[in-house]
Amino acid sequence: MHPKRTSLPGLAIILVVVLVSLLAGCDLAVERTTPTGQSSPQISSTATLTQPAPTVTPTPEPLALRVNGEGIPLAEFEAQLAQIQAADAELGVERQADEQRQMALAELVDQTLLARAASQAGFDLNEADLDARIAAIKLQKGDEILFTDWLTQNGYTESSYRSALTRSIRAAWQRDRILADVPDPIEQVKARQILVRSRETAERVLSQLNAGANFADLAFQYDPLTGGDLGWFPRGYLTRIEVELAAFALQPGEFSEIIETEFGYHLLQVVERDTQRALSPEARLTLQQQALEDWLKAQHSAAAIEILLP
Repeated sequence: MHPKRTSLPGLAIILVVVLVSLLAGCDLAVERTTPTGQSSPQISSTATLTQPAPTVTPTPEPLALRVNGEGIPLAEFEAQLAQIQAADAELGVERQADEQRQMALAELVDQTLLARAASQAGFDLNEADLDARIAAIKLQKGDEILFTDWLTQNGYTESSYRSALTRSIRAAWQRDRILADVPDPIEQVKARQILVRSRETAERVLSQLNAGANFADLAFQYDPLTGGDLGWFPRGYLTRIEVELAAFALQPGEFSEIIETEFGYHLLQVVERDTQRALSPEARLTLQQQALEDWLKAQHSAAAIEILLP
């Protein structure tokens, strides 16, 4: 239904016509004449307002690898590789480029597995904590300019460094958790050995022991400096598992059969056993390293690792 129209006086009608003409002109293309007589291009205000803004699609950041679906940027791999190369150059270590590359990849995979486990265990690193850590590093380097130079020298941007530092902090937390789980005190044995180069000599020594010879006296004949003393050690400490297994199968005063390894022929005697003995610093470090290696080996076997490098 249209509204009812009313008549207007003559002057009012003229004003209405003029007003309607002006309003209509706002939506029309306007042609203006320049002082030289040339017409300027037509400009449509309506067309300008209705044109959609162009859509910008961000370029995906190139990745070096994925670990359980988590991408590691190529820039962070290149920074890790540069650090290995710099360390080798400083220490005078000669390594092939492919070996350095594999070391960088392995380090990033290990860090990612550790960092993921830390997050799953509830470790939280918020932005404020990260900012505080970076501020401390800047202070250590001297100032903002020196810190930026250090980032450049090590192949980082500020963004890639934040990402790498976050992963490193989380990985360190999980690593320390694994190391702290190594029991101490722990069962250990104190033993000595006679190590010879030939089986014939080993059989002769074993015959002497079976005939009642003193193990320590014979041991000093073959090792005048220490008498073959191996000291106290836990399981997982000796480099040869067969020697270790033989030692933990013996009671104090007992000696083993001949044990062959690439080092020669061993005869062992256990001197003492202790079910709860504190670890030496060296033994503790060895067990911690082994615990970390075992943890990473188990994680690697279950992980989906994709190397995306050419």
